[in-house]
Amino acid sequence: MKELIHLAKQLMREPDRQRELLKKFTAQYQFPIVNNQRATFFYWNDDPTDSIYLLHWVYGLESRQEFKRLPSSNAFWLSIDLPYTARVEYKYEIHRGDNRYWSRDPHNDTQAFDPFGSNSVCSMPGYTDPEWAQSDIRTRKGKLEEFTIHSKAFKDERTITVYLPHEYKPKKRYPLLICHDGSDYRKYAKMITVLDNLIHRKEVLPLIVAFTDGVNRNPEYGANPRQAQFLVEDVLAAMERKYRLTPGAENRGLMGASFGGVSALFTAWRYPDVFKKLLLQSGSFAFTDIGDHGRGELWDPVVDFVNALREDPSSINSQIYMSCGVFESLIYYNRTLAPLFRKSGVNVRYVESKDGHNWINWRDRLREGLSWLYPGHLWMYYE
Repeated sequence: MKELIHLAKQLMREPDRQRELLKKFTAQYQFPIVNNQRATFFYWNDDPTDSIYLLHWVYGLESRQEFKRLPSSNAFWLSIDLPYTARVEYKYEIHRGDNRYWSRDPHNDTQAFDPFGSNSVCSMPGYTDPEWAQSDIRTRKGKLEEFTIHSKAFKDERTITVYLPHEYKPKKRYPLLICHDGSDYRKYAKMITVLDNLIHRKEVLPLIVAFTDGVNRNPEYGANPRQAQFLVEDVLAAMERKYRLTPGAENRGLMGASFGGVSALFTAWRYPDVFKKLLLQSGSFAFTDIGDHGRGELWDPVVDFVNALREDPSSINSQIYMSCGVFESLIYYNRTLAPLFRKSGVNVRYVESKDGHNWINWRDRLREGLSWLYPGHLWMYYE
């Protein structure tokens, strides 16, 4: 904040040097300017601008906040309080006359990507980008292969992408993990790099991962019996025919984020003795106590399922790793389910992060989730 006060005084003293002073200011600092629990956003452009708004996805904060203009300038600023370890994705809404458009922060090169494009990123001082999610030349790489199956559940052809660890040998047996939204996990959460690193470091057992993708994603993933049938009768059956898998439900897992988490949990509920490991990230576990859920008809099957599950959580016979960001509207549902599972005797580990509903949040929890569900020799030795 003191940086802006100093800049404002300079602009008022030397209005003729406005552009020079603003250009120097933007070159001098990294934006947003963060310290402890405060982030200051800044915008400047030569084109006359009427107003700027900060757009973010932090549940509990006003999602559209207006910037203040520095006196006698075309520069704008906004300060907000954020937790020390927070990570926030955001955009700017820029107003020029009758034109309004969204933009990434032109003074911040840090971006996060998702299927809809990219956002600018504000990382507070306590957030660190995990080194185990970065490429490491020392790591022995696994490989990917694809095959197509005819789905009895959906009456169509589906492609399965399979990750095989570097040490893979056709005659050896390996545990299995089936991953929803497989293409997105590989592209946006760097899951192949994460698997390679964690297996190489012996933090995670060498395992086979089957990546699947929905065709009509949300209706398929939203507590849909056909999706559960697809995972068990199509995907799992094909994997057992094609690869030597370690026998037993305790060596088979499902994972997914958002509606993918719903599908994973629903499948374990519908087929209780097939998958004994679940990795659920920001699960869209909406439910109701009274009244309507207010999320649209797409959510109706989800709410019916979770309401039924809450009546008898012991019907889930799996080891569960759950994570959710405190900036998500889904946090209440996840906070409610975790203790219900514990009370009914389910082995659950629940983790929260100062982040939102996004792929980097899910990436950052992969090490803890995978190493807890599939502990490698390093963890088995020390624990």
